[in-house]
Order: sequence, then C-alpha cells, then structure tokens
Amino acid sequence: MPSTATIADIARHAGVGTATVDRVLNRRPGVNVEMVQRVLQVVAAFGVPPLRGRPRMGKNFRFAFVLPTEVSPFVDLVERQIAQSAGDFRHQHITELTYRFPTGDGVKFAAGLAKLTDCQGVVVMAPDLPPVKLAINQLVRAGVHVVTLFSDVAGSMRETHVGADSRAAGRTAGLLLSKMGTSMGTSLSNSLSNGAGLNPRDTLLLTSQATRLSAEIERRIGFAQVLEERAPQLRMLRLPDMPSDDAGAARALTRFLKKEIDPARVAGIYNVGAGSVGLARALERAELTQQIALVAHDLSDAHRALLSSGGLAYVLTQDIHYCVNAAARVLRALCENVRGALNVVQPRVEILTAENLH
Repeated sequence: MPSTATIADIARHAGVGTATVDRVLNRRPGVNVEMVQRVLQVVAAFGVPPLRGRPRMGKNFRFAFVLPTEVSPFVDLVERQIAQSAGDFRHQHITELTYRFPTGDGVKFAAGLAKLTDCQGVVVMAPDLPPVKLAINQLVRAGVHVVTLFSDVAGSMRETHVGADSRAAGRTAGLLLSKMGTSMGTSLSNSLSNGAGLNPRDTLLLTSQATRLSAEIERRIGFAQVLEERAPQLRMLRLPDMPSDDAGAARALTRFLKKEIDPARVAGIYNVGAGSVGLARALERAELTQQIALVAHDLSDAHRALLSSGGLAYVLTQDIHYCVNAAARVLRALCENVRGALNVVQPRVEILTAENLH
C-alpha cells in the first residue's frame, strides 16, 4: 500500500463513501460498528494517518474559486474580493485560481467543474442542477474538498456551505415591506372612508430573473412565507423572468406598471437578484420613488449611490470579505485534517439604509 493515503483511498479500499470515512476519522456519530471497524482496519493497513484531500503538489495549496459567467454586480464584487484577498492567501500558503462558468447551462458548468481535480479544494457558487451535483460528488470522491459559497447545492457531497441564510434574507425583506404596506394601506383606507376616493396600497411586487441559484429561490420562498404568516391582508404579485440587465429590467417594470396594475396600489418591490438599478430608474421616471419602496441585495457602488439618493429604501447584504476568506480557511483546515474544520460562523443578513450607510 502507499505510504500516504487520502480519504478517497481509504474509502475505496474499505468499500464505503468518503463521508463515512470522514465521520469515522473525526469520531462523529452516524456510522454502524461494522463500518467503523472496516475503515479502521484499512487505516491500520496503510500504517500512517491519512491525508485529507490530495497530497500537496508544491509549496502551496491550490484552491479554485468557481463563479457564474453571467453579468452580475454581485459576482463582480466577489471576484474583486478574491483578487484583493490574494495577499492573505499567500500568507496561508494558498494559491487561488478563479474560474467563471455559465450557470444557464448546467452541463457546461458541470464539465468545467469536473476538470478541477488538480486542486486540493474548490469553492463554488453554482446552480442547483443535477449535472452540477454529480460533478461536485465526482470531485469529492477524487479527494478534492468542496465548499459552496453564497448559494448552496443541497443534496451534493459538498462538505459545508458559507453564506448568509437566504430564506431569512427573503423573510427580512417581507417583514420590512409588509410593515410599510400595512401602514400605507391603513392610512389610505382612512382617506377612503373619509371620502378621499383613494385606493389602499395593498400590493407588493416580487421581481426575479429565471434562476437556478438556490439562494435566489430561497429568498423568494422566505418573502412569500412571511407575507402569508404576518400580512395576509397584502397581495403579492410576482414578476418572473425579469431581464438581468438594468435597461431590460427598467423596460419590464415600466410596462407592468402601465398595463398590469394600478401603481397607486403598489407599496413596495422586492428584487431578489440583478437589475435593481434599472428598477429604480423606472420608478424615478414614473415619479414613484417616494410612493413605492424598493428593496435590493448587495452593496455595490451603484446601490450605495441609490441608497444615499433615496432610490432604494433598503439594501440587504452580507460580508463578502468574511465569506471568501472563511471558505478558504475551511478548505485549508480540511486539507490539514484539523478537528472542527467545518464549524463555520455564518454571516448575518445586514439591513442598510441611507442613515446607517458607511
């Protein structure tokens, strides 16, 4: 047998999965006695402690960061943060490689992902699609550690996820806008009862692009949940398949407000993905910025300017710097077989307004 062994080597000789080997080596529950003995016998036969992941091929660990190719201010922020963290990575003996694959084509994304077997670890923001899950599982079986970033791929063999709770983010947006809609609706209902002839603002719009990112799907679910639970008097209308570019989003919202709904009934808009600058532009052109609150995600330079000017009511964000560096630290700890490597403190969802913007 070889003088060194990876988790994949142990799993192959023991006839079990790598997750089972990981549990046995870290003395975690969930493995029956027979399998524990089988794994320990293989470890004893190797004669040395197993190496987590692939053996280091040089001075540094090689970690790949995989992001979507689609145009997105948020993904651009993440890529910029990875580049800015290069100095920190070097001090941790990490060489980072950044790749961008198309999320709209799960097969191409998976094919690109599957080629990264020369890395000890992969951090990936991926669409939640069957080919991608298979590619992640293939990497893990080959001894490559995989961590999902910002958007999870549930059901895969990835070892952990780093990122804020997306469903909680959607619920937060729902709570903020439902209170706004309720107060506006009450005020205008009183005006109605006094003969003012105004309709209450009883509608919230949910805008999103066609997406396979589980984070954006979870945001939509959380938003709908909190409205159903806490504000059943409000109506939610969803504008699916919104264009991701700002110009397209502006045209789509303008058309919807003209043809599909009376803008006087809309209290707020929650946009789960890209295109928020275009939505704000459409509201400004229709002179509805003061009447309709817009909630978006992620603190880009454009969103910072819109918060300051009142074009956005709230921005929900998370600490990108922390997430990128936490993912790299987890991979390094896994490669070095550090106990508790998967104990990650997840970032909180932060609510930014014009008043607490730094």
